[in-house]
Amino acid sequence: MTASTSSEKARHRLVEIMASGGALQSDAWREAFNTVPREVFVPRFSLHTDSGQQTFEIGDPGFVEAVYTDTSLVTRRDAAGGPTSSSSAPSLMARMLEAFDVPEGGRVLEVGTGTGYNAALLCHRFGDDHIVTVDIDSTLTYRARQRLAEIGYHPTVITGDGTTGSAEHAPFSGILATCGVHRLPVAWRQQVRPGGIIVVNIGTGIACLKLGQDHGATGRFLPDSAEFMVARPTAESTAIRANPYTDLIVKAPADGWRSVSRANLPGDPDDFLTEMVLPEALELTLHQPDVLGMILHFDDPIHGLVHPPTNSWARITQSDTALLVEYGGPRDLWAERDRLLRRWIEAGRPGPGSYGLTVKPDGEHQLWLDSREGAI
Repeated sequence: MTASTSSEKARHRLVEIMASGGALQSDAWREAFNTVPREVFVPRFSLHTDSGQQTFEIGDPGFVEAVYTDTSLVTRRDAAGGPTSSSSAPSLMARMLEAFDVPEGGRVLEVGTGTGYNAALLCHRFGDDHIVTVDIDSTLTYRARQRLAEIGYHPTVITGDGTTGSAEHAPFSGILATCGVHRLPVAWRQQVRPGGIIVVNIGTGIACLKLGQDHGATGRFLPDSAEFMVARPTAESTAIRANPYTDLIVKAPADGWRSVSRANLPGDPDDFLTEMVLPEALELTLHQPDVLGMILHFDDPIHGLVHPPTNSWARITQSDTALLVEYGGPRDLWAERDRLLRRWIEAGRPGPGSYGLTVKPDGEHQLWLDSREGAI
């Protein structure tokens, strides 16, 4: 069996898995995934396996099988070792593309070119003369342009800050972002024509928003949780991570403290603490987008929260009967998150698909649960 035959069979097998799982629903996107070779865009990558982190290159045993695994493949890291570019899990890509229901014949903008694989799928579906894709990293755009051309696609590839869109090529029928944002950029709403669609990761959800005549936007989140790398202001930027703040959590003298009875926590205290510092709840991640959480595994675990812009922090330790919450800085992170987390638990731990988001013309973001009347 030749490498190309092996790749084609693996690609078709993955497409069948995605279709049977509901990620792929339309013939058009099914054809795109069946046609575009993912391996062209990820000649070298790393991913988590049962034996730990593993790196693959073209020609390695298991390369093709790894490429067509339904998982994210990390292709580039920053100076601190954190991932800055990846090829997202194909099933997640498929769900976002299926939700990207833009009118035929319009121009669309992809924010976050990355490897170029998603741009290739867009080119196959809409035609490359209708695709504009932008990334902050010139190395990524250079390589993506080459790899796209290798399989016959020639979209407009731009190096720049994707959060500013591309006014030169606007208006767009839609914007699809393969990076995360804390709030919907104003430029995107200004550059998408009324009736157009924006699909983007906000918090731990994927919002699918429709633009109104006033360039406000409203819509719902897709059912599954998802979290992309956040858009970077420069190619040299490194993501803010919790690791540099471990000493602050462990050693900092507290400005104040409180004792919280374990009996007064909703449900299992250990689950509550995990959800507190490593939240899955969409509501928490939207209301506190830049609060980082950590669990430090000592003999007695320490749970921590930190807000880097204000150096606010909270340190949570446990006894048999209570939690000791010590805190410092201008924000009381425990109190803020405790309120949000309890409200989410009382609502039945709703997933992202239970929420909607309205972005008003003035930029105010309003998250709502089940209906707009349930704004929170």
